[in-house]
Amino acid sequence: MSGPVAVAVARDGEHRFSKGTTDVIRLLAGLGVEGDAHAGVTVQHRSRVARDPSQPNLRQVHLLHAELLDEVDDAGFTVPAGAMGENVTTRGVDLLALSAGTRLELGPDAVIEVTGLRNPCTQIDAYEPGLLKRMVGRDAEGGIIRRAGVMAIVLAGGEVRPGDAVRIHEPADRVPLRPV
Repeated sequence: MSGPVAVAVARDGEHRFSKGTTDVIRLLAGLGVEGDAHAGVTVQHRSRVARDPSQPNLRQVHLLHAELLDEVDDAGFTVPAGAMGENVTTRGVDLLALSAGTRLELGPDAVIEVTGLRNPCTQIDAYEPGLLKRMVGRDAEGGIIRRAGVMAIVLAGGEVRPGDAVRIHEPADRVPLRPV
């Protein structure tokens, strides 16, 4: 395996913390992952719907880097692909270093645009106690570092499978990632 790649794909039609991995997911332009509870034009995350159900859905696709799963596994946690609720688990992509607006081509047809960081929540500790501390850190100035992946919207639909290449297209002007 050379270059950035999707190592797992997942979806769940219910609002559960983890998503089951599968052989293929279909991304739908402007909506998200077909059959996933978080697909939609407007926000689908329950806490955000409660605040304002008319907000645009900037969290149609959740991506997480497999390198983080390796790291927490080395620390004694058991976190397989999909367990953190991500739709696409990547390897070889420094997701947290991307600019907002970065476009990622997934597989032969799908294109997504990174909108921001996933904001880790206390449900992570409900999955496995102590795991939240691995998903959130502090920088030298004491600022919060969110490590639980990035969120994106779907620009062009298509199927995505484990083993598919991930092609990265950063925008000309870098915009730091913020929680969405």
